[in-house]
Amino acid sequence: MSNAKTIGQTLREQGISRRGFMKFCAATASMLALPPSMIPQVAQALENAPRPSVIWLSFQECTACTESLTRSHAPTVEGLIFNQISLDYHHTLQAAAGHSAEHARELAMQANEGKYILVVDGSIPLGNSGFSTIAGISNEQMLQDTAKHAAAIIAVGTCAAYGGLPKADPNPTGAVSVSDIIKDKPIINVPGCPPIPVVITGVIAHYLIFGTLPELDNVGRPLAFYGQNIHDRCYRRPFYDKGLFAETFDDEGAKKGWCLYKVGCKGPTTYNACATVKWNNGASFPIEAGHGCLGCSEPNFWDGGSFYKALSVPTINTTQAVGYAAAVGAAVGVAAGALNAMKKSSAKKQHETVTIDDLER
Repeated sequence: MSNAKTIGQTLREQGISRRGFMKFCAATASMLALPPSMIPQVAQALENAPRPSVIWLSFQECTACTESLTRSHAPTVEGLIFNQISLDYHHTLQAAAGHSAEHARELAMQANEGKYILVVDGSIPLGNSGFSTIAGISNEQMLQDTAKHAAAIIAVGTCAAYGGLPKADPNPTGAVSVSDIIKDKPIINVPGCPPIPVVITGVIAHYLIFGTLPELDNVGRPLAFYGQNIHDRCYRRPFYDKGLFAETFDDEGAKKGWCLYKVGCKGPTTYNACATVKWNNGASFPIEAGHGCLGCSEPNFWDGGSFYKALSVPTINTTQAVGYAAAVGAAVGVAAGALNAMKKSSAKKQHETVTIDDLER
């Protein structure tokens, strides 16, 4: 259970030196995209921050979000952070079972009323309360009971954030997201199927340091990790700019590492840190492994489908083409490399329209 010790005290008891602690703070600041000048503030905040209680609830999910964390390589920022919190309840990782497990959750709620962090992964079925229960308690009821006195809620994974795969048509269980049910608590969405480990822990680190949730986008995601789309930070972007695309997954373009836009990559419309943080301790990410982005951090990504079909592009006027291309490049993936040819002929075609087929010629 959580105690009155601060994170600084806990680290010292574990033999972490001041030098090691400052390196940890520097890594945390870097992870949160904070300037080096903020490192002393991070150190002071973590030195004095109480060791927080965390209650983790798992509902309609596949356990990939937990696997994402437990399979991270040590030593890592996420490992250090999770060593310093009091994870008082977790369906998958806890040793207790049955009445003892539920007693641990109740004690954590009582001892840390108004202070604990609630982490939820998995969607919540509303079609029938019996579709998913824990200790005879429906997912909806357990969420409402546990959220009541939480300081903040972190919806981990696309299922908890937006309903995810369980909510996909025809949604047989009536699955919904955390924010569809809880309306009176601060909620931060950390989507992904699963999300990147450092993103989950980065949100907790921000909360410990500043006592507030990080700045969010219009669908509740932290801008520090979801502020740019994958396309703009993808290492294949130079091929996109040159108009070099793989037409199939086994053609010469694919073998040469060309852009995967034409085989359905959703990088231009997907906001996540995959292209920079990557997976498996920074080893790779789907596009680097040869597969286009599926857009799993976006709401309703599964119903959006068309995973192997290129994004559609609206018709544009040549007089606006040059300025419009930048916006389209971020939003829908037009073959920007072909714009050079279009610019040369724009003087003669001021009133003509250009489609994606024209751009690709």
